[in-house]
Amino acid sequence: MQKINNDSISILLADDDPEDRMLLIDGFREARLMNPIYEVEDGEELLDFLYNRNKYADKSEFPKPKLILLDLNMPKKDGREALKEIKLDDNLKSIPVVALTTSKAEEDILKTYNLGVSGYITKPGSFQDLLSIINGISKYWCQIVSLPNEE
Repeated sequence: MQKINNDSISILLADDDPEDRMLLIDGFREARLMNPIYEVEDGEELLDFLYNRNKYADKSEFPKPKLILLDLNMPKKDGREALKEIKLDDNLKSIPVVALTTSKAEEDILKTYNLGVSGYITKPGSFQDLLSIINGISKYWCQIVSLPNEE
């Protein structure tokens, strides 16, 4: 696979499991996606990042992401609550949010689509399957679709 050069597409991983975040980042690097990847570990931190609050106040260091990969089950504020806030905010609602979670529950799938999620992916059990998903994500979101160019 060739290196993806569209490094203007920054990705924000919102997942409370540090091991899952590490596996995702390793997978993106193995897929040769060299885009900036940022990490947060709960829904409150996600919103702080998006609103440049608290430790994320520096907009040059923490720019608005072009894609959010969102775990649904996080502490403090779960992914569903954060997604709802993002999609109700005129300045954030254009950011594509892809649920990347362990839940296979039809109720979660339906609810997140009703809240405005751009896609729903169940986390796979193996790193090889995760690589396959990451390749699909990187190809679709970083090479195929056009995303809004807003700051």
